[in-house]
Amino acid sequence: EFKKAGAEVMSVSTDTVFVHKAWHDHSPSISKITYPMLADPTGKLCRYFGTYIEEGGDAGLSLRGTFIIDPDGKLKAMDIHDNSIGRNAKEILRKLRAAKFVREHKGLVCPASWEPGGKTLKPGLSIVGKI
Repeated sequence: EFKKAGAEVMSVSTDTVFVHKAWHDHSPSISKITYPMLADPTGKLCRYFGTYIEEGGDAGLSLRGTFIIDPDGKLKAMDIHDNSIGRNAKEILRKLRAAKFVREHKGLVCPASWEPGGKTLKPGLSIVGKI
C-alpha cells in the first residue's frame, strides 16, 4: 500500500550492515523485509532526526521514529516514541495519503482523522465536498 501511494520505504538503525544481514538470514519476520535496511552505526542520521539516545542504558540506540518526507525533501509528518511502543502502519499510511493529497490539491487541507474520499478544508472557508 505504501508503494501504491508513491512512497519509498526504508529503515535505519544504529546496527551495522552485518547485524542486518544476520537478522535477515536468521529471523523469519525480518527475512520478509523487501525494503532497504540502512546501517547508521555512528548515529549520524539518527542524531540528525533527533532519535539518537546519548545517555543511559540505551545509549547508542535510536528511538523509534517515522518520517514522511515529500519529493522536495520537506518533512511533512514525524512520529518519535519510546522503543517499547509499537507503530501503527494504518495511521502512517493515512498520514502519507493526506500529505500526498494536499500536495496534489493546493489550497486544501485534510482535517483530523481524514481518510481518502473524505471531506477536506479550505483555510478561511468551510468544509468542502468530497474529492
